[in-house]
Amino acid sequence: MKRSLWVICLSAALVITGSGLIVLTATGAFDRSESSKSAGPAPTTSAPLTVPGEPSTTATSAPPRPASTTTRYVFPVGGCRADASQSHHDYPASDIFAAKGCKFVSPVDGRVDEVNRVDSWDPKTNVGRDRGGLSVSVVGVDGVRYYGSHLSAVGTDIKPGLAVRAGQTLGLTGNTGSARVTPPHLHFGISWTTPAGHWWIRRGAVSPQAFLNAWHDGRQLSPVSMVAKGKRAYGVERGCRSYC
Repeated sequence: MKRSLWVICLSAALVITGSGLIVLTATGAFDRSESSKSAGPAPTTSAPLTVPGEPSTTATSAPPRPASTTTRYVFPVGGCRADASQSHHDYPASDIFAAKGCKFVSPVDGRVDEVNRVDSWDPKTNVGRDRGGLSVSVVGVDGVRYYGSHLSAVGTDIKPGLAVRAGQTLGLTGNTGSARVTPPHLHFGISWTTPAGHWWIRRGAVSPQAFLNAWHDGRQLSPVSMVAKGKRAYGVERGCRSYC
């Protein structure tokens, strides 16, 4: 009888001990889970910009979202204070004034259209096609082309056909091209797509101010309908028409 009672007590102790181990294990896992929650999601880092002459560390971009999904827009200058002009001389565009070296980011998911890495502007001749200096244009999933110029650097991996995401760094703001004689700024234009080399359209064909103001405030406003309307009003292509 004594032996049976001893066996029962020993079994109960093992159960309690086992239960204690289970509780400790469960408690440990819960603590780790709660710590992770309180710390927030693991930080993510975008691929760093690499300028010409530096080794490339940028991973191949994921393809843009399908055009059927809701398009997300972001303000094209990141990491700095930036003030967009509410008018522009001779043709539709905006000069977004910001310190040299701020990020020029893609305002939308899309693909890189054209890239210029050489500053050929000469103030003596002031040739229109060279006024932008270093530049990058992106055709968004919405079918609109977005252009930024006067850059001080273009990302090493940024090349025509590369898929990019909204907010992805394309280059750094600067004062190349005709901005050599003005404060640093990003010249920003929106337009419809054209064959390569149609710089007089690429530089800006529809006023972007309403869209820039919305994106700066975190509001979503699409230029698709206005760009389509502008293209219809533009009519037959006859080459550069102003400030050529």
